[in-house]
Amino acid sequence: MSHSPIPEPSLKPSKKRIFIGLLGLTFGLIMLLILIGGWIATIGLNQLHPGLTLMAQTVAGLAFIFLSGIIAALILSIVLEKDLPFTQKIRGLGIKLFLPLMEILGPRLGVSKEDVRNSFIEINNRLLVSGQRHTILPERLLLLLPHCLQRADCQRRITTSIDNCQQCGRCDIDALIKLAQTYRIRIAVATGGTLARKIVRDYKPRIIVAVACERDLTSGIHDTYPLPVYGILNRRPEGPCWNTRVDVAEIEKALRIFLIRGQAPQQPRTV
Repeated sequence: MSHSPIPEPSLKPSKKRIFIGLLGLTFGLIMLLILIGGWIATIGLNQLHPGLTLMAQTVAGLAFIFLSGIIAALILSIVLEKDLPFTQKIRGLGIKLFLPLMEILGPRLGVSKEDVRNSFIEINNRLLVSGQRHTILPERLLLLLPHCLQRADCQRRITTSIDNCQQCGRCDIDALIKLAQTYRIRIAVATGGTLARKIVRDYKPRIIVAVACERDLTSGIHDTYPLPVYGILNRRPEGPCWNTRVDVAEIEKALRIFLIRGQAPQQPRTV
């Protein structure tokens, strides 16, 4: 029996406003710095040769137009929640340049780093879904999990191999292994960024569905770009990095988006 497609909820307006507002302010500050720097430079250039001043103003003007177009395309893509032409390519500018500046600017305007990161992860996910054109082969999708999903008192070392898990059901790792078997995807557990990067190099996935906190997801999306990462926040009923949980149904929804587009999954098999 086929599964019916899962409808995608719209991005919450508050998260849109946070991200778009900070993106616009960050862009404005960068442009202001460019204009001030250009004005200072032209004073010295004018003394050398008047033609150099005109050249510097032309370069500054072109940079302003170029960056304005990029920001306008990104904002329009976020507002419409659609993948516009070239937005997938210029998304890297937002990840590499604007996000770190937004994390600095946000707290100074009363927006916590956690809220900035949360809005970024949500928007990143929406743009990935809207830009998805083809389904991914199961073996090219990696489900990357944090070590803190495992019970702190568990003696099984699953970071070396998740097959070491005895699937006792005390944590969500059991359900996630069964999910990976059902959808025939690759699954791994990392203790931190260094091991996560090694896993990505070894597995060479085309897309990652990652579970972590806001900080680790944001840094992971930043570090692995242009490799797409769909981020799912963990739950921390006992505090950060300790016996955390995750919504398994939310992970399955992501798998169905990227793998099978509403078709029935494969029958479970041992991996």
